[in-house]
Amino acid sequence: MSLNEFRRPISVDSAPRGSRCEWCGQPAEQQLTAIGGIYHNEGGLFCRPCGEQFSLAVVTNSARTAANDTNLHPL
Repeated sequence: MSLNEFRRPISVDSAPRGSRCEWCGQPAEQQLTAIGGIYHNEGGLFCRPCGEQFSLAVVTNSARTAANDTNLHPL
């Protein structure tokens, strides 16, 4: 998975005022976008707890994908 200039697989921006979390409907605090990997350019507006869950899912999946890539052996 590619990383942004801060070496993170997720871009974090402030959510527009009045936005709602896409997962729970609470006021959104951040706009998150996955960078690279199978979730590339997926994201949305999240409250802090849901944003942490989204980030964890992306990071966990990228770690799993990286582990699988290292287990591949050339023919």
